[in-house]
Amino acid sequence: MTDKIILWEEGGFFSYLLANSLQQKHECEIYAIVDATNKRKKFFEKQQFVKFKKVWHLHDHISQLKKHADLKYLSDIEKKYDVNLWLLAHNERLFNKYNEFYKFTKDEILSILEDECRLFEQIISEVKPNFLVTLETALHHHHLFYEMCRASNVKIMMLNQSKFGYKCLISQELHKLDEKEDLSNIESSNRDFLALQDYLKKFDMSKQLITHKNKFMSSKKEKIKAAFQFFISDNSNIKTNFGYYGRTKLKVLTTVIRNSLKKKYREYYINKNLIKQISSETPFVYFPLHQEPERVLLIGAPFYTNQLEVIKHIAKSLPIGFKLCVKEHPTQAIREWRPISIYKQIQELPNVELLHPSVKTDEIFKKCSLIITINGTAGLEGAFYGKPSIIFTDLGYSVLPSVDILQSLDDLPHTIHSSLQKTVNPADVDKYVNLLEKNSFDFDLIGFYSLCNDYFYYGGYLLDVKIQLNKMKLFLDKYEPIFNNIAIQFIKKIRDLKDSTLDI
Repeated sequence: MTDKIILWEEGGFFSYLLANSLQQKHECEIYAIVDATNKRKKFFEKQQFVKFKKVWHLHDHISQLKKHADLKYLSDIEKKYDVNLWLLAHNERLFNKYNEFYKFTKDEILSILEDECRLFEQIISEVKPNFLVTLETALHHHHLFYEMCRASNVKIMMLNQSKFGYKCLISQELHKLDEKEDLSNIESSNRDFLALQDYLKKFDMSKQLITHKNKFMSSKKEKIKAAFQFFISDNSNIKTNFGYYGRTKLKVLTTVIRNSLKKKYREYYINKNLIKQISSETPFVYFPLHQEPERVLLIGAPFYTNQLEVIKHIAKSLPIGFKLCVKEHPTQAIREWRPISIYKQIQELPNVELLHPSVKTDEIFKKCSLIITINGTAGLEGAFYGKPSIIFTDLGYSVLPSVDILQSLDDLPHTIHSSLQKTVNPADVDKYVNLLEKNSFDFDLIGFYSLCNDYFYYGGYLLDVKIQLNKMKLFLDKYEPIFNNIAIQFIKKIRDLKDSTLDI
């Protein structure tokens, strides 16, 4: 039977390059939902490299004039697909405080949600897909389609970054293996903590992220080119793509200038006031800030998006004699850092120290007593240094006995106390490494984003660009060997899912 595969393409071209390889190696019909700007949309309308059975352009199906949504329909959608639409809407960066260009009304948000739900229901009903191929879901509409597919028994194949750098895995839930294996069933390679730390340094995700941060929007030459192209463009997205509402050329120009000044001012404060040396005289608990806005909080931990409040809760819960060390995320520079008022409120807490983003995490792991993270990799990385951790969401590495999942904020003092008593067995960490190795493969996904930005998008400065067919052909040819190997991994996953009895 021919497999029906639907993929989500948001402009990073991973799904597109994968589809090109899949159609050559696997008997399937390929469909696509494209979330693209107007200029990129034209490429998908003209291209013939990938033989899509059908393509839907998301923003063609969002009505511009509807004022009142059908609340009965939306309520039925929530029940039918077990989704919380207001949760998705409140945490959508386009709809909330992170949007500097447009303030959506309640009716506009509900109208957009209704149009999206009707489109997604139509697609699922018409195609009856066997598989959804996607990267991790970042925006509300992407995640909504993912949830509706899961509820419709469509098997998910989500490519996501492994908890180790330069490696990826394919699973139905982000950062979770499909097979819930017990560590007791995994063989150990008998590595001690020093050997495990060598492994971690080899596949250091922090290094991978910082490399991306240093390349992203770093070329002044590309910035000038992007600015020129933007100011001679027709700017039609402002009328057709709700992600671009309010983005007049003047507003974009003034916002870019304002944010550039903000970044310099905030960076000056950070360099002058944040702690660059860790004092080990007082035992401490470590809490790394997440980058904001980012999927890891907005979708991954939707009820813990206020990190300042989380820090206050942790500070209140510490035993006497301990302090909390909070570190700014190095890649927050991409978001012009945080408001200085946030840093000052953290610094005002009597048992809290705010660390400079340049402080090396391995030094922190060596000296801290416990790691607390909302939804990050620090808890896993700390285990390589023999440190227990508390996480606020159920991550894949929670299988480690040294990792506690916080069940309620009321439980935080007790959970901190009990976690501080825990020891980490290197054999458990070693087994988890082997488990991930078994289920992952080498691919620098973050590096691929950088390649796309450099090749198509002026180093990341401008996304609404015209994609030349000949330029894409060169890109396809150059990276086809890599994507042929990735396609093999997806085909293997298709076979595994067909053979499995997983409850989707």
